[in-house]
Amino acid sequence: MIYNRDSLIRHAQNSIAKGSKSFAMASRLFDQKTREHVWLLYAWCRKCDDLADGQDHGGDMAKITDAQTRLEYIRALTTQAFAGQPTGDPSFDALALVASETGITAQMADAVIDGFALDAAEWRPREEDDMLQYCYHVAGAVGVMMAVVMGVSPNDRATLDRACDLGMAFQLANIARDIEEDDAAGRCYLPIIWLVEMDIEPGQHMKPHYRPRLSILARKLCDMSEQYEQSARIGAQKLPFRARWAVLAAAGIYGDIARKVRSAGDHAWDHRISTTKFEKLRWLIKSCYSASNFSAGHNNPPMQDRKGLWTRP
Repeated sequence: MIYNRDSLIRHAQNSIAKGSKSFAMASRLFDQKTREHVWLLYAWCRKCDDLADGQDHGGDMAKITDAQTRLEYIRALTTQAFAGQPTGDPSFDALALVASETGITAQMADAVIDGFALDAAEWRPREEDDMLQYCYHVAGAVGVMMAVVMGVSPNDRATLDRACDLGMAFQLANIARDIEEDDAAGRCYLPIIWLVEMDIEPGQHMKPHYRPRLSILARKLCDMSEQYEQSARIGAQKLPFRARWAVLAAAGIYGDIARKVRSAGDHAWDHRISTTKFEKLRWLIKSCYSASNFSAGHNNPPMQDRKGLWTRP
């Protein structure tokens, strides 16, 4: 199948600009070819998210009554994309294009779609390991695909594990920040055992009198997010300079969300936490310095193992 590459690139660029200012800014740091591949992959991820959650580029979630139908649609068009067949949807055609130009596989995409399947089944995590597995499917698996797009070999298990860790860090921060938003949509990604241990009645965790205990769980999520972020920073050493710079910037920008949630304590859900333009710019500058030091072999983080961190299948 021959695609109108320029048209798909423009569509993907518009998608990331509308869907994520943080990722759009970080993507500018890549070389042109990698940047375009990142945009193309993002467009597919964003469209799948929007279909699954009834959103428009990450806006307010709508009540979904046909979750399984939407899931089947995502699977069908993704299968068509990997088969090189036109899908009629530029976001899925974007996936076909980036798959044809990089080493991402249908199996990698399936791991992401499995996360949408969990939501479609109204799944809820019982234990911490359940929550981490969910984080893998909805974000860690995306990190793996992004790493391959940046040039990491699909066979480089160690580096892909670190890339997965960055996605895990992002999702743990998301869960902490969006507890109230998820509750409004009838979802909760806090393990039931965590709630029980804090004597919080499942399904009632947003009640005002539970706020102090809920903030303890949010802090736990943010601490976990920071652990995965640090692991991902170690993996960034394997990337070319510009990719390393972009990854470190994204890690810092998104890591600030977790740090802000932790700092806000009981007030973490008074308003939706985000990062300012100045904070993003600061991370762009700081990450350039860090990425340069990696290149020069100075101040590199120690190559510690991933002991204690969840590992993808």
